[in-house]
Amino acid sequence: MVPNGWLDGRVGDLLRALESGVSVNGEDRQLAEGEQGVLKVSAVSYGTFAPLAAKVIEGEELKRAKTSPRAGQIIVSRSNTEELVGASAFIEKDYPDLFLPDKLWQTVPKADADMKWLSYALASEYSRYTLSKLATGTSGSMKNITKGELLGLSVSIPPLPEQKKIAEIISTWDKAVTTTEQLLANSQQQKKALMQQLLTGKKRFEAGGEPFEYRKTRYGQIPKDWGYPALKEICVQVSEKNAENTNYPVLSCSKHEGFVDSLRYFKKKVYSDDTSGYRIIPRNCFGFPSNHIEEGSIGLQRLHDFGIVSPIYVVFRANVSKVNNSYLFALLKTEYYRQIFSASTNASVDRRGSLRWKEFSAIHVPLPPLEEQNKIATVLSIADREIETLQQKLACLKQEKKALMRQLLTGKRRVTIN
Repeated sequence: MVPNGWLDGRVGDLLRALESGVSVNGEDRQLAEGEQGVLKVSAVSYGTFAPLAAKVIEGEELKRAKTSPRAGQIIVSRSNTEELVGASAFIEKDYPDLFLPDKLWQTVPKADADMKWLSYALASEYSRYTLSKLATGTSGSMKNITKGELLGLSVSIPPLPEQKKIAEIISTWDKAVTTTEQLLANSQQQKKALMQQLLTGKKRFEAGGEPFEYRKTRYGQIPKDWGYPALKEICVQVSEKNAENTNYPVLSCSKHEGFVDSLRYFKKKVYSDDTSGYRIIPRNCFGFPSNHIEEGSIGLQRLHDFGIVSPIYVVFRANVSKVNNSYLFALLKTEYYRQIFSASTNASVDRRGSLRWKEFSAIHVPLPPLEEQNKIATVLSIADREIETLQQKLACLKQEKKALMRQLLTGKRRVTIN
């Protein structure tokens, strides 16, 4: 049942046609000024258009290209992964130097249809679910939808003034999301710059601004009053196993989040019923999966007094009289040390591509006096809290927008037309 005054229609009722791109070959690099390109399928996500996701085209290939993204239209992905097939994005301005590949469509609307509103309708949970179920395909994970399936997609159609008002309201949430995303990106970049200064000693806490002497290490220039020990000089391995099969929480280590509860993170059980061979990892101990550390998967366990991890994990504890855990964790999570872990893994004699404690513990780290480590950790902790606050705000805004779309696009909440 549709709301009073709305039509129980199809996407095809709002469009005169769908324009197709053509298959052209391009050079996979970022476009320089004055160059022209063909969009990648990844340029379109649900509600997001990334014009930089394009390949350079020229010569005969450029002559074959025909359809450019136009302001006020929607681009739809007809062929993509199962998650993104049918993904769409509203185009805010003309892109005369870009062209659509054959895997993307562009709308040609009728006069009584607002494409901004339709873009939200296509990004709704219902449309995403329906199109993913209609998609078919035989080549790996790539799925396809037909023009008929897209044009036949059911949609509740309000009168044009109501379409425009709904789009205007949801756009307000879009702007708030975009602003918060920019603030979050800025905070993350500021923290990264701060880490580069603090973790190399280029920025010091001592008063007076006096110049410091530096020495050269593999890590780069560090202050002369800093140590440069191997990890085995300041950390010890923890090898206790869960021999009694105690029901400790099973933990996993992710690249970005560090340690997480396995059941909650994966939403299913991915570990053995018998955990007697698992390693115990006490609170404030570090750990990493020896076969994935080159991806940056290393964590500091601060979730439980005791947890357990797979036998492939290496667990170690830092000497608290010499090391601030938060300082060392920040250091080991940098891109520089991820590359060190990758190089050490490749150089390891372990044919399974693992980095064991013997090789890992031989890696050196810059180590300021403990008091300075504490100050560095405090500054980075403040930056982390700011980032976490923005992440929570962003998650709330996205959830609010999702709930608002569900109500406005179904007519459960009606808008007032001035």
